[in-house]
This record gives sequence, C-alpha cells and structure tokens, in this order.
Amino acid sequence: MIKHLSIEVRSQGLHDITGDITTVVSACGLKEGLCTLFIRHTSASLLIQENYDDSARVDLEHWLNRLVPENDPLYTHTLEGPDDMPAHIKCALTSTQVSVPFQAGKLLLGTWQGIYLWEHRRHTGAREVIVHLA
Repeated sequence: MIKHLSIEVRSQGLHDITGDITTVVSACGLKEGLCTLFIRHTSASLLIQENYDDSARVDLEHWLNRLVPENDPLYTHTLEGPDDMPAHIKCALTSTQVSVPFQAGKLLLGTWQGIYLWEHRRHTGAREVIVHLA
C-alpha cells in the first residue's frame, strides 16, 4: 500500500509527523509489516528523534545551522535564496527515507522516539511524504 501525505510546514526546523504516520498505519488494515517513509524533496529530510524534551530538537536545529551556515562565500547555487544551498547540504547529511516496523497496527517506535520532517529552508507550505506499507 502506498499513501501520499501532504505535510504543511510553517517554518524551518523539526516538525513531528508521528501522528500523521500513526493514522495511516492504523487505518491500513495490515497487522504487521514495515512502514517506509520517503520525502520527495532535496531541501527537507526525515528522521527519528527524541520526542520527550523539546530542548533536544532545538539543540539539533541550532547545531546543524551552525555546521551549515547561510551565505557561505563558497556557495555558487544562490538563485533561490541564501537558505537554499545550505538546505541541500543539510539534506545530504541527513536522510530522505526512514523505515519503522509495525505490529498490531502500531508503529514499534521506542518510548521517546518520534518521526520528524526536518524542513531545512525558511519555507512555508506543503511537503510531500510517501508512505509505503508492506
């Protein structure tokens, strides 16, 4: 089964999409399998991360922004704004795909794990995530 999700983002940073994915898994009718997520963009990524303490999310965002700053004089890809090339680098350093097993219609995430869409641009609008359940 494949489902296309449109995820609205309002800012750069980590956006918890665990609830969106949980809804798809529970409604799919499969008892167990693998949920694979793929984001169809080169300036956003997916990851599994701490979902209990927001300071972990904030620290990750700050750390990656420090590692890959905007307006680096080495960038030549600048037509789409100062956040675009850093977003491509951040996407290359992270991942566009994650997989999580499920059983009894529930994701088998750890106690403090959540699934996040990491928006690397100062972008607002929709990002497309493909959910494949098998």
